[in-house]
Formats: sequence, structure tokens, C-alpha cells
Amino acid sequence: MTKPVPADTLSHLKAVLGEGGWSQDPDRLAPKLQEWRGRWTGQTPLLALPRSTAQVAAVVGVCAADGVAITPQGGNTGLVAGQIPRGEILLSTEKLTAVRDVDAFDDVMVLEAGVTLARAHEVALSVNRRFPLSLASEGSCTIGGLASTNAGGTAVLRYGVMRDQILGIEAVLPNGEVWNGLKRLRKDNTGYDLKHLLIGAEGTLGIITAASLKLYPRLVSRCVAIAAVATPHDAIALLARAKDETGGAVEAFELMSRLGVAFALKNIPGLREPLEAVHPWYVLVETASGEPGAAEAAMERLLAGALETGLIQDAAIAQTEAQAHAFWAVRENQSGGQKPEGAAWKHDISVPVSKVADFIDQATAAVERLSPGVRVVAFGHVGDGNVHYDVLRPDGGLDDAHDVLRDEGARIVHDIVAAMDGSISAEHGLGAMKSAEALRYKSAVEIEALRAVRSALDPRRIMNPRVLF
Repeated sequence: MTKPVPADTLSHLKAVLGEGGWSQDPDRLAPKLQEWRGRWTGQTPLLALPRSTAQVAAVVGVCAADGVAITPQGGNTGLVAGQIPRGEILLSTEKLTAVRDVDAFDDVMVLEAGVTLARAHEVALSVNRRFPLSLASEGSCTIGGLASTNAGGTAVLRYGVMRDQILGIEAVLPNGEVWNGLKRLRKDNTGYDLKHLLIGAEGTLGIITAASLKLYPRLVSRCVAIAAVATPHDAIALLARAKDETGGAVEAFELMSRLGVAFALKNIPGLREPLEAVHPWYVLVETASGEPGAAEAAMERLLAGALETGLIQDAAIAQTEAQAHAFWAVRENQSGGQKPEGAAWKHDISVPVSKVADFIDQATAAVERLSPGVRVVAFGHVGDGNVHYDVLRPDGGLDDAHDVLRDEGARIVHDIVAAMDGSISAEHGLGAMKSAEALRYKSAVEIEALRAVRSALDPRRIMNPRVLF
């Protein structure tokens, strides 16, 4: 727990934020203090609701002068407790919602940190362009949060992570000064790139208040399909074939186990079986092209060839937009479908794509040795090596008994990841949940360098103090 915030500091913050710019109402604070999965609940003496970059700077300036810690929060969709305060001032960017610019010629839009991803998609479409980042939480996750955590999503295979979508950043640094780095250049080779330090820093080096984002042409041809495979090894073989045969048209390649699909169908109303028969594993594939009909043709060739060789057992191509959404709904509700099934150890890992299937095999054998009867749900963005590897308590088991083994289970899974030169956090960040554990997998040289950077920018460690190094 962070040390108590002095009453004088609270009074000063209320004054700089003005009426409507702060809250201490428990009902107003409650949803911002609870993590989505219900695992973490926080506390804060004050919710700061700045309406401009100048007000964010004023808040940070007051806190910097008084040595008071701040936890920044975007849409509160994070899964590693990086946005949940433990006594710090909670600074929400929810009121920073301006669209500052959108330019189809430069292929850029400039959005403030509180703009949701769904709204960003709308802004891009307004000039006949596309912003490719796609997440299940698009209605609530925000641009500032996506940048601060370097979010991934379903289109990383083709477009890269959030870092790859950002041309410039505006941010308030830990001393309260505003850095205006909202350039829209594709090339700027003038030394250290401060924006890349801020992207993925989880609010520890400053608070992102706006970003210049890349836009892309809309692709007129798009096709979504679900295919059944016998094993994750077959899924990886299908991915390699898809990349070779579609000429780079693969936009998403998502793996789901039967157990994950079954939980989604059981616990999420309105979902339907994606294929007529039940299969052990499923792959959702999306192709897209700028040439009319090309994505559909590429998908048909891919699946026909894979069926002929026995690489896949069955497949269905979405014939309508509604059917495509239905296929995606099964994938996007993998986490939601698990929620009623009891305690789970959640892992967000990445390994080289060629090792994804081996990871699933090795990790599953290891956690089953630790706790016989556990139910493993592996799913995610295997096109870029990112697996959400969730270990649910045995059917009929006790949540408390499963929770006791959480840390040991995580160590087993993460050691396998490390042995494969992977990462214990592919897209969720470290937050308060994994920051200490990450030290086990980083070299002393890297830790020293990371701490030196943080100390230089935030010597009093007031920015998200429990997160990172």
C-alpha cells in the first residue's frame, strides 16, 4: 500500500481540476477500482478526471512537488493489475476524447488518450481508411492504454503491435512537463526515440495524452473461415501453408481448443457450434485483399488443398457478414466463457511460432503432473506466437485449493517459455502481477539499464510505482 496522501495535496488537486474534474464518491470510484476478472480490488483517496493535457500536467506537477504517487488508468481493461491503485491518486484519461485531426493524404489520425478503439475505427472509416488494431475489448479499451501497454490483438500477424501503429506521442512526463512529440513522420533518425520509451512503459515514464496513428487503405475483399485440426502441430503447419499460398493475405490466425469452445457455447448466450461435428482443435483464419474477390479465392484454395491432404478435418467459410461475426464471437468469448468455470491460472506468453505446439504439449503435461485433473484452455494469436494459456481448477474442485498452486504453476509454465526463448508477457504487460517475477527472466545487465532509464525520468518513483523495475 502506498503512503497516505496529505490533505493539502488533495485540496490542491481539487483546485487545479475544478468542478467535475475529480471524485471521491464511492459509487463513482467502484468500477475503476475493480479489475475485470475480479482478482484485484484497489483503493484511492481521489479520482482525478482531467479534461485536457494541461490539466494532466497540473495534476502530475502537484504530485511531483509533493512526492505523491499516481496510477494512470485508461479503459480499465488490463489483466495484470497495472491500472488498479493501492492508495495512489487514480488519474483516469476518460475525458480526453478529442479527435484532433484525421488526414487521408498523410494517412494519419491524431487522437487523445481517452478515445476508445471502437471510436478510432469509426474515425478511420470516416475518411475511407482503416486502423487495423483489433481487440475484443474495443468498446472500452482506449488509445492511451493501448499505447502504454503496447497492445497486440488479432491482426498482429499482418500489421504488428500498437508500437508499429504509432507515429508520434504527446505525454506528460513525471516532472509535470508536457512533451509534444506528435509528429506524423515515417522517418525521423535523430537520436533516441522517446516515444518508443513511453510505448509499453505502462505509465511508469509518463502519461500518454495523445497519439498520432497510422491509417491504412480499406481492403475490399475479406474472408473468414473456421477449420478443424487434430493437433496444434497441424495448426502450425496450416499457418505455414496459408502464408505461402495466399501471398501475404492472412490477416488473422487464431487457435482454439475444444474445451475453450465448449465453455464459450455453454456460458455465453447466442453462440453456436462453428462446425457440424465436434473436433479437438479449431483455427479461425481471416484473409483480406485490396483486389475484389481475391481473399475469398485464396481461402477456398487454401482450405481445399488442406482438406485433400488431410491437414484439416473440416472447414466452413462465412457466407455473410453476420456469419463472420458469429465465427469471431466464438473466439472473442474464450475468456468470458471461462469466467463461470472457477479459479484459473492465466498466462499470456509468446514463443517462436515454430515452437507454439511444443509449448502447449510440454506445458500441459507439466501442469497436469502438478495438479491432476486441471482443465487447460489454450487459445490465441498463434500467427504471431502469442498463446493465452489458462489452467482452470479440476471440475468439481475447490477454487482455494487451485489458487494455492497458482505461483508454482506459473513458474512451471514460465520456465518452459524461457527455455524456448519466449516471453512471459506477450501483450498484457507486466503490471503489478508480473513485475517481480519478470526479474527472474531478465539479465542483470538489462535490469540495471531499465532501472537507470526510469530513475533518470522519475527519480522519486511517483509514476505507477508498483509496476515494472
